[in-house]
Amino acid sequence: MARFHSLEVTDIRRDTRDAVVVTLKPDAPDAEAFSFIQGQYLTFRRDFDGEELRRSYSICAGLDEGCLKVGIKRVDGGAFSTWANEELKVGDRLDAMEPMGRFHTELEPTAAKGYLGFAGGSGITPVLSIIKTVLAREPESTFTLIYANRQTSSIMFREELEDLKNQYLGRLSLIHVLETETQEIDLFTGRIDAEKMDLLFKLWIDAEEVDTAFICGPEPMMLTIAESLRKHGLTDEQIRFELFASSQPGRAKARTASKAAAAAAGTCELSVTLDGTTRNFQMEKDGTSVLEAAVANSMDAPFSCKAGVCSTCRARVLEGEVEMEVNHALEDYEVRAGYVLSCQCIPVSDKVVISYDE
Repeated sequence: MARFHSLEVTDIRRDTRDAVVVTLKPDAPDAEAFSFIQGQYLTFRRDFDGEELRRSYSICAGLDEGCLKVGIKRVDGGAFSTWANEELKVGDRLDAMEPMGRFHTELEPTAAKGYLGFAGGSGITPVLSIIKTVLAREPESTFTLIYANRQTSSIMFREELEDLKNQYLGRLSLIHVLETETQEIDLFTGRIDAEKMDLLFKLWIDAEEVDTAFICGPEPMMLTIAESLRKHGLTDEQIRFELFASSQPGRAKARTASKAAAAAAGTCELSVTLDGTTRNFQMEKDGTSVLEAAVANSMDAPFSCKAGVCSTCRARVLEGEVEMEVNHALEDYEVRAGYVLSCQCIPVSDKVVISYDE
C-alpha cells in the first residue's frame, strides 16, 4: 500500500506564465520506492487553513533522466496549483505517495511500433514522459503527437518538444492545434472535434500504422478523440487514456443493484483491511462511499481525486455487493475480478468485506 513520503524540492523552473516544472528528490531510504514507469503520477498532500488537500500531478521526466519531475499548471481557484506556482521554493519539502497509474504500455526494445499521442493543455505531462522513454528505449519506434492548446504562449514544454523532435529526426512528428491563433494550415486552428479528427486521419495519420494511442486532457475532448480512434479502426486495447476530471459514467461497473436499493434505510456491516489490519464498523446505506466511511472511522485509506479517475483508492471486494457509480480508471477485467474504486463504491448488501491489500 502506497504511503506518503517527504520529498525535497531541488529545482523549480517556470515553463509558461501559469505553469512550473518541479524537480523532487526522495530521501535515500525512499529512493527505490520512487522508481517510476513512464506515464505515472504522484499524489501530493498539504494542509490549507486546517484542511488537507490531495492533488495528483503526472511525472514529466523520462526514465533515463535520472530525476523526478512534475509539471503543475495553475488552475483558477485551485489552492494547491496556485500555491505551487506562487509560493513553493527550492528547499521546501512535499509529502507525496509513491508513483501510481497505468497510463503506459510495456516497452519492447527490439520492436518497431507506431505510437500516436493526443494531449490537451497540461495533459502533455504524462505523454511527454512516455515520448521521451519510448524514443530512447525503442530505437525503431516512431511517435506522432497532436497537442492542443489555446495559444502559443500556453504550450507547456514547447522548447523541450522541439528539442526532442530535432534529436529524433524522422521519429517524432509534432502537430500543434491552437484554438485562438490562426496557423498556416487551417486544419491546425480551432478545437479538436470529430470533423477535425476525420481530416487528421485523411491527411496526416495512417491508422493502420498505429499500434497504440495515448490520449490525455479534458474529458470532452478526450471522449471525442477516443470515439474517432475507434471509428478509424483502433480497438479499445490499443487506446490508453488518462482523464484529469470526470463527470460521465465509467466504462464498467461492479455487479449492481438499483440506486433505490442502495439508498434504502438501513446500515451495512463494513470490514476494511488496510496494511494488514482489519477493522469492522457500521455505516449507513445512504449513498456514502466506502472510502468516506473508512476515513470517517480514522482509517488512513488512500485517495486523491475522489472522482473515479485516478485509481489511487483501488481496493477489492471480497464479500458482499456494491455499486460503483463512476469508473474511468479500472479495466473491465479488474472489475470482473472484484476490484473497485472505493471513492465511488456504495454498499448494497448488509455486509461488505473489502481489502486495500489485494
